[in-house]
Amino acid sequence: MELGSSLSWLALSLTPGLGARLLGRLLREFGSPDDAFSASLTALEACGLPGATAHAVTSRVGFPAAEKEIAWARELGVQVMHWGESAYPPRLLEIYDPPPLLYLRGDPQVLRRHSISIVGTRRPTPYGNLMAERLGRDLAARGLLVVSGLARGIDCSAHRGACAAARGATVGILGTGMDVIYPKENRKVFAEVEKKGALISEFPLGIHAAPENFPVRNRIVAGISLGTIVVEGEQYSGSLITARLAMEFGREVYGVPGNATQPTSFAPNQLIKQGAKLTTGWEDVVEELPTAIRAELFPVQSPGASEQESLLAESLAPEQKKLYDLLSADQSVQVDTLVVKSGMNSSGVLAALCEMELKGIIRQLPGKQFVKVLF
Repeated sequence: MELGSSLSWLALSLTPGLGARLLGRLLREFGSPDDAFSASLTALEACGLPGATAHAVTSRVGFPAAEKEIAWARELGVQVMHWGESAYPPRLLEIYDPPPLLYLRGDPQVLRRHSISIVGTRRPTPYGNLMAERLGRDLAARGLLVVSGLARGIDCSAHRGACAAARGATVGILGTGMDVIYPKENRKVFAEVEKKGALISEFPLGIHAAPENFPVRNRIVAGISLGTIVVEGEQYSGSLITARLAMEFGREVYGVPGNATQPTSFAPNQLIKQGAKLTTGWEDVVEELPTAIRAELFPVQSPGASEQESLLAESLAPEQKKLYDLLSADQSVQVDTLVVKSGMNSSGVLAALCEMELKGIIRQLPGKQFVKVLF
């Protein structure tokens, strides 16, 4: 959408007192922002607007802010789309309160792909990270758009997995303005997601992270996709909110089973008890999709995981191979344990681990813990 033609849409959305739900009601009643601005105070109040908000609409107080927003968006390379455009995600229009406006940075064409959301805890186990990354990669490799919230933990693992697929695409739904990176340590992941897909937000530029933003963001994560996969989450986690929204919207819900003794396994295990599809691989997701959508997915021909790992093992130096065999993908190992079990000195272990990490075949976790990267 040309930013110049966004002025009235932005002006209405930036009018004080108009949240997404009231704004949507107004647009459904009057058809366009211009018609809403031309409406009488009586007509606006009949739509449920408080008197002060109705007066703000007729006074067009949002236009100065909209002009500044457009100039700022141009400077940042941010696009704005409204729900009347063909580029707007069609499934998002099916929910009861779709955002009338979306800010976007990246490639809007990826929004035409069928999508699956992957969500979970910000404090995952190595197993949770492994499953999120593997599902993200395998689903993206088959042409599904992987959607998540760019939060710490499971979200970032899902995005990284999708970015690793040759033809993969991913979209990050932000709980902040498009110019705000939250959390700060995810700056690199933000850049990768923008390069391989798009960043989306309904929040105006300059809006910083606030607790109330993320449940609002979660309805987009649930509504934009065919279904939502919950990898890990505790009893009162945001991932459960997203899954329940997906159920309300009539979407598929999938749960990756976890260790019953781990608090982070509560959300997926509980959802599976309630009828969510038990999911251990991409096949479990794809088989629930309509036949017409399955027919559009990419065929993938690649060596199996065991074959890839065998090829990898042949390329490792002996000391690297020794350490690699002591690691696993679902349980981290501390560097001191590797020193003891390998019989190598600590400097040799650290050098070999560093080389393997640069090759992308292992990953270091906090506390000098190491895990294999799943193939």
